[in-house]
Amino acid sequence: MYLFLDTAEIEQWEYWLSKGLFYGVTTNPTLLERAHIPCTLEQLQLIAQKAFQLGAQEVHLQTWGSDVCNLVQRGQAIAAIDPRVVVKVPITLIGTEAAAQLLHQGFRVTLTAVYAVHQALVAAALKADYAAPYLGRMADLGQDGHQQIIMMQQGLNGVKSSMKLLVASIRRVDDIVHLTSQGLDTFTVSPVIAEQLFTVEATEAAARAFEEAAQG
Repeated sequence: MYLFLDTAEIEQWEYWLSKGLFYGVTTNPTLLERAHIPCTLEQLQLIAQKAFQLGAQEVHLQTWGSDVCNLVQRGQAIAAIDPRVVVKVPITLIGTEAAAQLLHQGFRVTLTAVYAVHQALVAAALKADYAAPYLGRMADLGQDGHQQIIMMQQGLNGVKSSMKLLVASIRRVDDIVHLTSQGLDTFTVSPVIAEQLFTVEATEAAARAFEEAAQG
């Protein structure tokens, strides 16, 4: 099982990556904006280096641009930062074309903003490394996000694809519990959800009792 931290806030990386739980971090231009980090190649290089210093094994950074050429050129520059960087590309028509070029050049790619089962199959056909479905946002649109993502995984199993679904937009810890029971194993979560992974009242009470007993 692989967990990623879905934020561009460096202080959150410093806190959570030290716990040894998270395989890496995922970002996008929206998260960069929330963290008040300019979306530039120079800044992406700096934050990627910081994430690796803090123990991340993978960093997912998103390319941007209104045409295929810009998406590819920025994607190439992002991939050149470090072999452990995975280039995120939105699964639009031009994004898919750009992703195909990046994959052909040997770069690792996550196709992101996946909302439909057939989009995951498109990503699999391209031989992408990851496809990132947005669970919570599917629910916001009135979709049964859990069932959609389970169908995505079943489709990948059916075509024997090695591509991973990197489930994003997790709103509750129970989302992870339910999807792992259906064969999903890769998730990216916000610091809020990361905190919830450890907020089990009975466990906290037991730990306090252990400590009190140890102190006599």
